[in-house]
Amino acid sequence: MKTFTKSALFLLWLIPMGFFAQSTVIGTVTDAGSGQPIPGANIIVKGSTNGTTSDFDGNYSLNNVSTGNTILFSYVGFVAQEITYSGQPTIDIILAEDASELEQVVLIGYGTTRKKDLTGSIALVTSEDFNTGNTITAENLFNGRVAGVSINTNGGPAGNSEIRIRGGASLNASNDPLIVVDGLPLNDPGDLSNGSRSVLSAINPNDIESFSILKDASAAAIYGNRGANGVIIITTKKGKSKLQINLDSKTSITTANETVNVFSANQYREFINQNFPDKVGELGSANTNWQDEIYRTAFSTDHNLSVSGSILKTLPTRVSIGRSDQEGLRKTSKFERTTSSIALNPKLFDNHLKIDINANLNFEKNRFAPNVEGAAITFDPTQPVLDASSPYGGFFEYRDSSTGFALGNVSRNPIAQLLQTREIANVRRYFGNIKLDYQLHFFPELRAVLNLGLDDSETDRFKDVSTESATGFNATQGEFLGFKSDTDLAVKNRLFDAYLAYNKTLGDLNIEGTGGYSYQKFELSRLETGNQRDPSNATERTINPDEVLLAYFLRTNLKFKDKYFISASIRRDGTSRFGKDNRFGYFPSASVGWQISEENFLKESSIVSNLKLRLGYGVTGQQDIDQAYAYLERYRGSSPFTQYILDGEVINIVQPQFRNEDIEWEKITEYNLGLDYGFWNDRIIGAVDVFRKESDDLLSQAPIPDGANFSNQGFQNIGKFITQGIEFSINTDIISKSDLKWNVSYNATFIDREIEELAFGQDILTTDIGGGTGNTIQIQRQGHAPFSFFTYAQIYDTNGKPIEGAYADLNGDGLINNNDRYISGKGTPDFIMGFQSSLNYKNFDFSFNMRANIGGEIYNNVASSNAQLGNVVRTVFNNTPISVLDTKFNSTPDVILSDYYIEDASFLRMDNITLGYTLKDVMKGVSSLRLWAGIQNAFVITDYSGLDPEIQNNGVDDTIFPRGRTLLFGLNYKY
Repeated sequence: MKTFTKSALFLLWLIPMGFFAQSTVIGTVTDAGSGQPIPGANIIVKGSTNGTTSDFDGNYSLNNVSTGNTILFSYVGFVAQEITYSGQPTIDIILAEDASELEQVVLIGYGTTRKKDLTGSIALVTSEDFNTGNTITAENLFNGRVAGVSINTNGGPAGNSEIRIRGGASLNASNDPLIVVDGLPLNDPGDLSNGSRSVLSAINPNDIESFSILKDASAAAIYGNRGANGVIIITTKKGKSKLQINLDSKTSITTANETVNVFSANQYREFINQNFPDKVGELGSANTNWQDEIYRTAFSTDHNLSVSGSILKTLPTRVSIGRSDQEGLRKTSKFERTTSSIALNPKLFDNHLKIDINANLNFEKNRFAPNVEGAAITFDPTQPVLDASSPYGGFFEYRDSSTGFALGNVSRNPIAQLLQTREIANVRRYFGNIKLDYQLHFFPELRAVLNLGLDDSETDRFKDVSTESATGFNATQGEFLGFKSDTDLAVKNRLFDAYLAYNKTLGDLNIEGTGGYSYQKFELSRLETGNQRDPSNATERTINPDEVLLAYFLRTNLKFKDKYFISASIRRDGTSRFGKDNRFGYFPSASVGWQISEENFLKESSIVSNLKLRLGYGVTGQQDIDQAYAYLERYRGSSPFTQYILDGEVINIVQPQFRNEDIEWEKITEYNLGLDYGFWNDRIIGAVDVFRKESDDLLSQAPIPDGANFSNQGFQNIGKFITQGIEFSINTDIISKSDLKWNVSYNATFIDREIEELAFGQDILTTDIGGGTGNTIQIQRQGHAPFSFFTYAQIYDTNGKPIEGAYADLNGDGLINNNDRYISGKGTPDFIMGFQSSLNYKNFDFSFNMRANIGGEIYNNVASSNAQLGNVVRTVFNNTPISVLDTKFNSTPDVILSDYYIEDASFLRMDNITLGYTLKDVMKGVSSLRLWAGIQNAFVITDYSGLDPEIQNNGVDDTIFPRGRTLLFGLNYKY
């Protein structure tokens, strides 16, 4: 028996101990797309709390694993894998990207986070969501797609867009959002206004991977001095391990679909005969449509080639080149851009050091056409374009019958202005950065990040007006001078960021911390020569004092059980724009989140897949004003026209400039309450946000009492206004099958802005208008929206026709004067909306994008300044909008201040319609070839009587470069 017992125990010892013991599994988790290791991947024994994460090299070690256990490997943005353990000591896993989850990784400034972990109001737009069509500049990729974001693009080639996030936060300081490309904040748009179309026109849209739009202060406060109006973070495309070649090419044709409705030549003759019969004999015999003459059918092309892959299998690289040629509708206007970029993303020292190198060298050539819309509207349609007897290059011009010289104070031939003016700006711009991200070997929870960036541009802009031009003719001296000038502009932007990032998981608690320093320096110099054909003109060199922004920042994110989130940051900012006593400001933020759908009562719900409540608070600062260094004692030297001659000696004078030593930070405090939702496994997703912004110590141009300063106005901290609103967005996959997919998205935003306080309660009149001298049409007044229209109340007759010069006596004093003007509207809409639809059936794709504005008004200055009988016959004949027949106004001085010209600015615009067909694996070396066609600006539905209801200038329509209708044809090749 004893022997049997010993034998049995020996046999049991020989049985594989895996039935009773637990083992350790090691391995590496890598990305199937790039071949790179995935740090932070989750490895867990399914159904237990036994788990670990991969390190920076993708390596992991999982203890206490038993045979038969199922090991789950997962990482955000990748398809999870399950492996059954059968005793193997090593399990290497390759995770494939999950296209449905990729959007969950979001840039937040000095770091990234998962979308599900967000506590602030941040929108992510990826390449899969981009608008198609005529996307020459980057902002067109997401126009209409983000709640709370409005993008108003003018009609010029690569037109400069007015981007507003939640309506902006300032009166006269900049309302433009901060643009950050791969961690580099770009130059302000104003710095490049002397040559570049916009701050975004140098960026090739085909190089962009995604946009992160930081809308509320709790998200944007990490950028402190630059985040007052929101932040747009652009991520460009990087190299992949597998060779990829992409060629995108498109051609477009643009026509002017709308012009101002003025009299044709025959209509004008009849009109003159009825109203000025004694003048009929002075009309010409031509039939000229001047608006047709100044516009053309514009042809444009856009070609982009990119190659992505790994050099020697260890250096992910992407190289791209692009060429855009875009004609403007206005004759002679043109935009040309050549872009080149390279991205290198190596990993060294066992992947502990990640290096991102982004370099862009772009060349932009702009030909600016004179603004001749006003002349084209009013020029006599009975006169010809050409006149064989004209000394002004053969173009018709109104001339003095006695001298033969061009008359003064009359409109010039608009075609002559276009063809006799050559104004070109050549811009070379280099921007890029080097980012070093090092995970400490001896302390893997801590990363040290260094980001060095630069943004340099050089502009050579010249203007040459022909010596035969009537515009450059000196009637007093009888000389054909023309005009020739040259401006050289250099702008330099240097960035130094250094920060530490800490990430540690303690049980159910994850702790992230970021702290660092940021330094940015701007240098600008300008060499400007006036009219080189005028001997009295001088060359002026301007070297602006360096502008410096610096900051210290801290941020922490706490996450507990993937259900409860807390984020807080504080930033201490300094700017050289203010004096030493007001130079620094503190900008804090805090936000919390609650993932309700992870609670037990919803976790197993088959209907609610996501429900998250967010609450945020933050303060940002504004210092971006035109009058930099207004706190300094400054003087301006005399020009050749402001000199005195005493006893034959030229005396130069020096004039002191406006000075405000007390100028300080404008502060914007914002509160945000948000709810993210998802239903039926996120087939329907969206968000609702309620926000309130309080702008204090407004930086605004304001009047100054006579004798109190060296100017009658200047930037001051004058008051406070409130912006509040509601945002709603929804995105749904209506159909999601293998060969049929239909996605629809919609967003709407209500915004209300009101000035709460101004210095001494005083009104500020603003926005000069044409049609009179010194007239303003808008006002800043307490209790009303910024830039409200300030007009007389028009009185109408029994037939509903306006009575000229008859206005309501609103204050009842028996007099009609400035005290009877009232707030008659505002130039911003109450609601902005966007609607997108994308349908894919087998190899076909069809999509369209629509936008709408509801509420808000527009002041029709084209009609108010031109549609008056008193303007028709003056020194020469002037054409007029046909609307003059409705009013029969003559030329009463106050008529341009009538609320008759305040119109509803609501509209519905079909931005883009696109139809495409994709050929797959058509031949060796071609993985796909997509052919497509589209139409841009297909139609606009509006009650506005003018050219276009979408106006940038706070709702004042004073002739604009029209938006045309564009037909597009393109192909996309992929290898």
